[in-house]
Amino acid sequence: MKKSIIIALLFCAILTSGLKAQDVKEKYRPEFHFSPKANWMNDPNGMVYHNGTFHLFFQYYPNDKIWGPMHWGHATSKDMVSWEEQPVALFPDSLGYIFSGSAVADVNNTSGFGKDGKFPLVAIFTHHNPVLEKLETGKHEYQSIAYSLDDGKTWTKYSGNPVLQNPGISDFRDPKVSWFEPKKKWIMTLATKDRVTFYSSPDLKSWVRESDFGVDAGAHGGVWECPDLFPIQHNGKQVWVLIVNINPGGPNKGSAGQYFLGDFDGKTFKAYSKETKWLDFGTDNYASVTFSNTGSRVVMMGWMSNWQYANVVPTAPWRSACTIARQLDLKTVGKEIYLTSTPVKELEVLRSTGFTEQNVKVQGQLDLTEKTKNSTGLFRLELETKNTADFSIVLANNEGNELVVGYNKAENQYYIDRSKSGKIDFEKGFGQKHTAPRLSKDPNIELTLIADAASVELFADGGLTPMTDIFFPDSKMSKLSIKSVSGMTLKKLGYSVLEPKAKSVREN
Repeated sequence: MKKSIIIALLFCAILTSGLKAQDVKEKYRPEFHFSPKANWMNDPNGMVYHNGTFHLFFQYYPNDKIWGPMHWGHATSKDMVSWEEQPVALFPDSLGYIFSGSAVADVNNTSGFGKDGKFPLVAIFTHHNPVLEKLETGKHEYQSIAYSLDDGKTWTKYSGNPVLQNPGISDFRDPKVSWFEPKKKWIMTLATKDRVTFYSSPDLKSWVRESDFGVDAGAHGGVWECPDLFPIQHNGKQVWVLIVNINPGGPNKGSAGQYFLGDFDGKTFKAYSKETKWLDFGTDNYASVTFSNTGSRVVMMGWMSNWQYANVVPTAPWRSACTIARQLDLKTVGKEIYLTSTPVKELEVLRSTGFTEQNVKVQGQLDLTEKTKNSTGLFRLELETKNTADFSIVLANNEGNELVVGYNKAENQYYIDRSKSGKIDFEKGFGQKHTAPRLSKDPNIELTLIADAASVELFADGGLTPMTDIFFPDSKMSKLSIKSVSGMTLKKLGYSVLEPKAKSVREN
């Protein structure tokens, strides 16, 4: 049979099965996580809320689906659920590639960039100079700014760039800037190799070094990157949260995020503890930072991948997605305070058909496939049970792929096992079982699990133990079951089919 006839027959089979050719080509494309139409993406950048719109900028290489000279891509959303990709915001120039950074609403026009009564959005980013890098002076990364007077549509780079020169630190990047009201100044939280350095400025143009933190605190398995600093009110007190991403050295190998809690006076951060606390115990939440200009609400998004395998995951024509947006808060367990992350309330719009039941007995296996009637594999599962037994939630398909999310009582650990989840041969360390400690002391276990086409995000015990993992099944995970060998009773079992309400980003 001629090749052309075979192709035609295959195409007809696709059409008669009700699938689009695009769906087959892009079977790993997330439906409600942001991913670029094509090519490479990594860290979220410049996340800012302005005039009713959430702006997500991101590290982007528009010419290939592997990492290359960095630009700032751009996407916007009214609800952090449906994203629309915009034209590239910042391009490389004579000063270098456009590495990670942040954006602020300069409402008092401290920068002087505002005009005709309109205040500017200001982006603060790292210029990475590949020419200087080859000279090995350690001065190839420095901080620059750009501004927008049309709500982030177009950007003008400041003629006086860079605004912060490098003193000779090879990793000197990822500025996260915020306004510190008590001292009426901007604070830059900057990753400086094996620590964080704080700078201050009255106008976003001239910066003064204030202090360092972290050389003797937290995890140091790799270089420190993408920091963030913000306060959260907890039990009547203001607690400062310092996020520091690290690559490698995560709890389940590769890149990950850690955090510290403490006090900040506009000059110095003093941590309550120098121990390592992890932002997410899965392998696929890196470079997580928060939106600016959201008031007292703290909302975070991360890059849903890992530098261990990001360049080789089997997706086309794009690589990488962002996590869902997460609300951050604090919770005390015993004498310790922990950061919690939970899905933002805006995600409720995705709920479609579903059910809620009480006192559901599980002995051996409870197959929910017929009850859920969900061929897409997109769902939100919520359960509550007494902490009395091991259990697992199994996502599966007709090809025999399984992605297992569970709890091991003897070890007091949650886990995600993707060793049989589908395509895992692109990187030798991908098909592993990842574990996370249960931090809660509550006798009840409470879980929320959110599944997209190629990812799961677990929020255990009110977000005390989050885990994010990507996976690549041979077909959609349309089967779902809950297993417990010794038996258990689910006090509550809730299930919702998730149905995006808008066209996916690739169709905009």
